[in-house]
Amino acid sequence: MAVQQRRERQRAQRHQLIVKAARELAETEGWGAVTTRRLAERIEYSQPVLYSHFASKGAIVNAVALEGFAELAVAARAARKAAAAGGHTEALLAVARAYAEFASANPALYDAMFTLATDLDFGSVESPEPLKAAFDELLAVFGPLAGPDGDPEAFTEVGWSALHGLVTLDRAGRLREGRQEQRITLLVSRLAAATPPGT
Repeated sequence: MAVQQRRERQRAQRHQLIVKAARELAETEGWGAVTTRRLAERIEYSQPVLYSHFASKGAIVNAVALEGFAELAVAARAARKAAAAGGHTEALLAVARAYAEFASANPALYDAMFTLATDLDFGSVESPEPLKAAFDELLAVFGPLAGPDGDPEAFTEVGWSALHGLVTLDRAGRLREGRQEQRITLLVSRLAAATPPGT
C-alpha cells in the first residue's frame, strides 16, 4: 500500500510540476512557446512521461485554466470579505478591482481561462468546482443587484461580461490608457444605481 501511495504522490507532484512549468513558460514567452518538447526539457522528464499526464497541449491549458479559476475565486473572496463592512457596493467594487488586478498580473493565465480553446464545461452542473467557486464569488456581489424579481445568475453573467470586456479591451490597448479604475468605478456605480427598489 505504501508503494502505491508513494507512486500516486510522485505522479501528483509531476502533474503539478508540468502545470507550473507551462504557466511559467507561457507568462515569459507566450502560449506559442509551450510545447511538449520545451516542457519536457524544463521538467527534466521525457515527452512520453509528459504525455502520460496530459494527452495534448489543450489538456495542459485546461489544467492551467482550472488553477486560474481557483486562484481567482480566492482573490475575489478575499476582496469581498475585506470590503464587506463598507456595504454591498464597496464589496462589488473591491471584487471588480481584484478581478482586474488578477487579469493584469497573470496575462497568460487569464488567456488560458478565457481566450484559448478549452473543453471545460462552463455554466452547468457538470462544471468543475474551480469554475463554480469563481462564479459563486461573482454571484455574491452581482447577484443581489438583480432585484427580487430578477435572475441573479443572469445578472451576474451580464455584470461579469461587462467587467471581462473592460479588462480584455484594456489589456489589448483598445481603450484610453490609465483609465481602468475610472471605468470600473463607473460600471459598479451604474449597476448599483440600477438596482430595483426594495433590494
